[in-house]
Amino acid sequence: MRASTTRPSAPRTAVFFHAHPDDEALLTAGTMAMLAAEGHRVVLVVATSGERGQADLAPGEALGEARMAELYKSAAALGCARVVNLGYGDSGLAPGGGIAEDRPPNAFIDADGEEAARRLAAILTEEGADLLTTYDPAGGYGHPDHVQVHRVGGRAAQIAGTPIVLEATVNRDPLLRGLKLARRFYPQLDVRAFERAYSRGEEITHRVNVRRFARQKRASMAAHATQATGADTRTLGVMLKVPGPLYRLVFGTEWYVRRDLAAGTRLRHPFETPPKA
Repeated sequence: MRASTTRPSAPRTAVFFHAHPDDEALLTAGTMAMLAAEGHRVVLVVATSGERGQADLAPGEALGEARMAELYKSAAALGCARVVNLGYGDSGLAPGGGIAEDRPPNAFIDADGEEAARRLAAILTEEGADLLTTYDPAGGYGHPDHVQVHRVGGRAAQIAGTPIVLEATVNRDPLLRGLKLARRFYPQLDVRAFERAYSRGEEITHRVNVRRFARQKRASMAAHATQATGADTRTLGVMLKVPGPLYRLVFGTEWYVRRDLAAGTRLRHPFETPPKA
């Protein structure tokens, strides 16, 4: 569907809901920088401080504090007006994927979904949010906290009456092609782990060109220094080694799914909607 579309002429408010610090850098940083540059209010909400992530620092309070400091640095690079941490515990990830058994007592995955949704809805209402981003139903690559973001975010939008809900995702089709190419240089990459991750191209309603904001997106990634080191292969570490021109090409598009739009819709801006039939 490529009929004429409309965009808002007045500033709006967009709330980006993520599970951990650095998720915004990977999935939505370019869109956030673009909206901020256009004069919209951009609010970043995380469910946890990411205290159980892989890093040179040991998991725990110190790592959580370090990652929140990194989040504020990232938010500043993107032009965010506000950062909120809901304060749930990082649920972690089991060695083979899935829910970790040794998660903290306040793990986000174990939180009462309705209560968490109402806490997020209160922020949406306070901000008068016009748009909320969550994740796709699979939580991208399946992290339990990402799946919970999908559930809690969707419910919060219902409670607050937020009119636009976009599921931040990745187009699985070019991702798989790119990973197969990257495996030539990084043979330890497990391409099979992504065969059911994120979203098929046919599901995606928004393809946002963020190449003009590659500098801000890269700065957002670089802000999360603890997540670029501390293991043999870190996603951010690999991404930050990509040369500038190739970086803009590879990371110059961000993808979203808006479930209340007809299949086949193809939009290029978060606030762009097709005309009514």
